[in-house]
Amino acid sequence: MAHDALTTGSMLVCPHQGQVEVVPSQTRVRVDGQPVLTASDVFTITGCPFHIGVVASPCVTIQWVKPDARCRAGGAPTLSKGSVGICISANGATQGRVVIQQNQTTATTE
Repeated sequence: MAHDALTTGSMLVCPHQGQVEVVPSQTRVRVDGQPVLTASDVFTITGCPFHIGVVASPCVTIQWVKPDARCRAGGAPTLSKGSVGICISANGATQGRVVIQQNQTTATTE
């Protein structure tokens, strides 16, 4: 099933509302002038307030466990609204799924 492609203009947050910033690994494939995101991009999460008891355990990155199956950009699987990314803390703990709050609706991938 096709889903809306994620681009650098998409808004992603961790489950605790930390903001996701992306450094794209490719800039050639674009939608509405913005690079399409891939599973090999660098995803950094800032401002995550999550604590375990009194110990800060913020989400810091995303590991994509279900990128698009059939579409690639720059040799890496693309990402879409149907992709599944897991937010990871600095010590490698999984902390929940990334939330896709906004994305473009011009192009679809699968």
